[in-house]
Amino acid sequence: MTTRDTTVAVFRPDDGRLAAAAELVESLGATPVADPMLAVAATGAAPREDADVVVFTSKTGVDLAADAGFDAAGATVAAIGDTTAGRLRDRGYDVDVVPDEFTSSGLVAALEPLVNGKRMEVARSDHGSPVLTDGLEAAGAFVHETVLYELTRPNGSGESAALAASGDLDAACFTSTLTVEHFLDAAAEQGVREAAIAGLNDATVGVIGPPTKDAAESHGITVDVVPDVADFDALATAVVEAAAPTYHD
Repeated sequence: MTTRDTTVAVFRPDDGRLAAAAELVESLGATPVADPMLAVAATGAAPREDADVVVFTSKTGVDLAADAGFDAAGATVAAIGDTTAGRLRDRGYDVDVVPDEFTSSGLVAALEPLVNGKRMEVARSDHGSPVLTDGLEAAGAFVHETVLYELTRPNGSGESAALAASGDLDAACFTSTLTVEHFLDAAAEQGVREAAIAGLNDATVGVIGPPTKDAAESHGITVDVVPDVADFDALATAVVEAAAPTYHD
């Protein structure tokens, strides 16, 4: 199989990120299936400014906080990974804590020595993992969570599920646990859930990190690719290479 014959599903929100993901897949020589599995709806909320430590878990959350005029002066700022940290710096914030493991549990481990008796602000989506908030509370922090945005599945999504079910999808790039859940929900609505899982297991499945891998495997989906860096560009590049090894020829 050549890369041009390789169909690769990408599930980014249709806010510029989906088009950029499709363009990247095309630049790698494969054929993108742009299937938005997430839609972002801002709540209008902003992080509290009286916390000792503020935690961000996504670039989207950073942008919404910055656009709302959030002032982090005097607070320790933590980011779940390098991508979020980079966006914080781009928006003018200092970043004090980035865990070695870019997961909720990794962030808890990095913050545990710092948060006993401290006021914590966790600014994120409505689908944030309780591992983070529960872990911080167990470490002695007083945790407040602000939901900056809600994540839903757009109407009309699910083309990739139908292609997987019919055996016409060669690869998929899952970027969060929610993209896995929404893919399966879309497949179920079409009555092809089991066939879509079987189709994925005949394809190359890439996920952006361990939590997404766990989510996929919990539904019987075999994961083939987990990039060393939790970054979409790294994920897409690794998936295309795994699906069509002639990429470097």
